[in-house]
Amino acid sequence: EKILEKHQLTGDDISLFIPHQANKRIIDAAANRCGIDSDKVLININKYGNTTAGTIPIALDEAVETNRLQKGDLLLLAAFGGGFTWGSMLIRWGDA
Repeated sequence: EKILEKHQLTGDDISLFIPHQANKRIIDAAANRCGIDSDKVLININKYGNTTAGTIPIALDEAVETNRLQKGDLLLLAAFGGGFTWGSMLIRWGDA
């Protein structure tokens, strides 16, 4: 939510949200808090479980393989860990 506010964006601006896959309840809560529709959230915890540090790279690969990313899409990545650590990143896909 903070990264969207900082960049004056809303959930409507996000093409795909790739969160850490700790559990679906947390993923749903984060998406709702950011105003991101469920069809824009990549969820694969049901396939792989919590893959810890590999979660976002695995999900990003899955998004590429299933053509969920197009040049110019705005991605939101978000992860968290022990000790209340967290991080998020916005990526404009294919703009290098």
